[in-house]
Amino acid sequence: MTRWERLPDFPWDTLAPYAAIAREHADGAVDLSIGTPVDPTPEIARAALCEAANSPGYPTTLGIPELRDAAVDWMQRRLGVPANVGFLPSIGSKEAVASLPIQLGLGAADIMTIPEVAYPTYAVGGVVAGANVVVTDEPESVAGARLAWINSPSNPTGAVLSVERLRALVSWARRAGVILVSDECYIELGWEAEPVSILDPRVNDGDLTGLLALHSLSKRSNLAGYRFGFVAGDPALTAGLLAVRKHLGLMVPSPVQRAAIACLLDDEHVLAQRVLYAQRRTLLRGALETAGFRIDHSEAGLYLWSSRGEDSWDSVRWCAQRGVIVTPGAFYGRAGEQHIRVAITATDERVAAAAARLVAE
Repeated sequence: MTRWERLPDFPWDTLAPYAAIAREHADGAVDLSIGTPVDPTPEIARAALCEAANSPGYPTTLGIPELRDAAVDWMQRRLGVPANVGFLPSIGSKEAVASLPIQLGLGAADIMTIPEVAYPTYAVGGVVAGANVVVTDEPESVAGARLAWINSPSNPTGAVLSVERLRALVSWARRAGVILVSDECYIELGWEAEPVSILDPRVNDGDLTGLLALHSLSKRSNLAGYRFGFVAGDPALTAGLLAVRKHLGLMVPSPVQRAAIACLLDDEHVLAQRVLYAQRRTLLRGALETAGFRIDHSEAGLYLWSSRGEDSWDSVRWCAQRGVIVTPGAFYGRAGEQHIRVAITATDERVAAAAARLVAE
């Protein structure tokens, strides 16, 4: 079997029958499954994109110097990351998640770990590289691992790793010679806990060796359609990735770089968006709990990790029969099979509609 044949079916395709059920509702379906932003892209981003629209030349893989400056400024300002951090833009964060293992040189002889409940693309990246993927929340227990993924705040659970846990993981990775990669795309969306970056000196004592963090503007800036993210961390690792990505022609379009700069330098639009999400989160959480769901973790991020102690597909069907599309926890691993992931990213009107449907007799 080739590594391509080892790829799983695209998970969201299997939701189609349930989406069809939800669309039969008299007021149409409320889609709380994928978590795509629905609020307007900030005006500062649109203005910057338009101003840079006349871009006839090729961009560079590393991006313009102002892009790195803006990203480093944001990391220092918001996350306490030192100025000597390595930086590399990516064409959205999913592209980086899927391609990092192979771009870091992993192959059939290598072991990669991912969390027990995890974004499916972590495993896909391992399959594409031909690596052996081990599912565990304790990567320290895996002998011979070369790369370990962590995700805080977690998608889908919203769980946040403490400074103490992050320090323990960094210490282990250093001893074992493991590249530790932290997906931090939801780091500015803490609700009941304050997420901390793996690049924070409180976690790594100012030493970035062997550490990488992934960031995205899709969620915090409603920039999903622009496809912009970046990798930061160990300068030696980002330099190696740059060398590979140059050959692959992976370049963020110049107008998108300018839009990203505008968003990275501005905190006000993020604060305004947080207010909207907080209101939607409160309304949906109350409705789910009234409907008999337990909310687990969910301290941060854009999802409510919910369970009624039944198979996740039964919960998906129950919601679909009320015109609400949610994601089964089974998409994220065996440990998620009794949960559903409910996104808070619909409009105010659609969130209110979903809440009303969930609590109706």
